[in-house]
Amino acid sequence: MGAGTLAGRCLSALLGLGILAMAASAALADPLPSWQAGEAKSRILAFVEATSDPASRDFVPVAERIAVFDNDGTLWAEQPVYFQLIFALDDLKARAAEDPSILSSDALRAAAAGDMKALLAGGKEAIEEVVAVTHADMTVEAFQEATALWLRTAKHPRSGWPYEQMVYQPMLELLRYLRDEGYKTYIVSGGGLHFIRSYAQKAYNIPPEQVIGSVAATEYQLVDGKPEIMKEPEIIFIDDKAGKPVAIDRAIGRRPIFAAGNSDGDFEMLEWTSSGPGLRFAMLVHHDDAAREWAYDRDSHIGRLVRGLDEGPERGWLIVSMAKDWKTIFPEAD
Repeated sequence: MGAGTLAGRCLSALLGLGILAMAASAALADPLPSWQAGEAKSRILAFVEATSDPASRDFVPVAERIAVFDNDGTLWAEQPVYFQLIFALDDLKARAAEDPSILSSDALRAAAAGDMKALLAGGKEAIEEVVAVTHADMTVEAFQEATALWLRTAKHPRSGWPYEQMVYQPMLELLRYLRDEGYKTYIVSGGGLHFIRSYAQKAYNIPPEQVIGSVAATEYQLVDGKPEIMKEPEIIFIDDKAGKPVAIDRAIGRRPIFAAGNSDGDFEMLEWTSSGPGLRFAMLVHHDDAAREWAYDRDSHIGRLVRGLDEGPERGWLIVSMAKDWKTIFPEAD
């Protein structure tokens, strides 16, 4: 073997290693690998870079880098109905099997029978009644243990996966990217506070103290001599629509500079966030991918999106197309 041939092979090997190293470096450098190249990804990257670079005129101090996210339909799926409601229905059926007398209203009987049409026809009051029966008269710890177990073991009717796996991979990357750049990420959801706290750390790496949700009454009690926080049936605050900015102000004390949602229930949160001084970012996840997820907006029974689609673009809000902007939707799924 000639010296020239050996040198050539060594050079080729080194070049090959160099190409692999550059490819690996490029992959590591992309904080949003599940997002398609395009306007949505570019706008997010540009905003985060501008607000986190000390040399930028739009630089924002770390203490003010607050990002808020709706949960249902924004961080994980919400079809065929909100997962917390499915949990409540499963729990109600189990309770009714042991004690049929708890089905004391049309709403409860419809829920136990799985008649979603009749239950939803009863409006917010019917759903609140189901939640009150299934979420009360237990400790917060017991409720969250039951919720976490259900999320691990109950299966989504369409995917067949545990509900805890129905999270959106592109949004997980966005949460991580924001935190890597000094942002503090919060969930601001119409879902129940204790329900979301039971899985937010595991699912999104968001600790319970950074979860804002709808609140049921609780009471301090001594149970068999042990101090406990007990859940009560009364719902005292619904964290939806105009309630979201109010809850953010109460819990955080700062106006966010980044807000993400998916429905008109998030409109006021995005409006309040984007109207503050300095550079701001508001985005709506548009469910327009019937093949990989669901397609719904204006006429949906949940996650209805009308005003956001009509007014969002002229307000400068980003409308994220799940079909066009996301390479994948669920973790380890095509």
